[in-house]
Amino acid sequence: AGFALLFSFLAAAQNYGPIPPTTVTAAGAAPIPSAPPSTAGHVDVAASGTFAFSPNNFTAANGTIVTFYFPNAGIDHSVTQSSFADPCTPLAATANSSAGFDSGLTAGDQFSINITDDTKPIWFHCKQVTHCGLGMVGSINAPTAGTNTFANFMAAAKAIGAQGEPTETDNGPVLSGVNAIAAAAPSNTATPSN
Repeated sequence: AGFALLFSFLAAAQNYGPIPPTTVTAAGAAPIPSAPPSTAGHVDVAASGTFAFSPNNFTAANGTIVTFYFPNAGIDHSVTQSSFADPCTPLAATANSSAGFDSGLTAGDQFSINITDDTKPIWFHCKQVTHCGLGMVGSINAPTAGTNTFANFMAAAKAIGAQGEPTETDNGPVLSGVNAIAAAAPSNTATPSN
């Protein structure tokens, strides 16, 4: 029985790679955030080292706190609100609305937004150079039929491509939003507010 268990362990290690080393953090060091698996309202940024949000398209009711978890893997990312018409451009303020939310470029943090109008879609992207054009975009409450679907939003971002994507200035977090509001800058522990 012991031999079979050892064999199973070695076979699993061969399929999944070596076991990562155990690391010890200094007292007071903050843990690296990661989204709990399959939890509503939680989004992994650069999930599994890819240029993607996971999930990248979902629904959330009014009052839902959506928390984005940023890895600390050597590349900063953002969650920056945009529009269907301009997937790789930050949503600017207008006479009738505030600017879109923006986490700013960050790593190893969490950033939360509160859904305020679940009848309208919320579009977002990563503003790190080339990421949006590679398809690092997402939506909340996007239509499932018609022209303005998530699939068409992602296709529009990819059509811009990594080489055609505009460079965005990072001025840090923007604590506003349209149909969702960010109430606090990114931090290593999310403190959702209503």
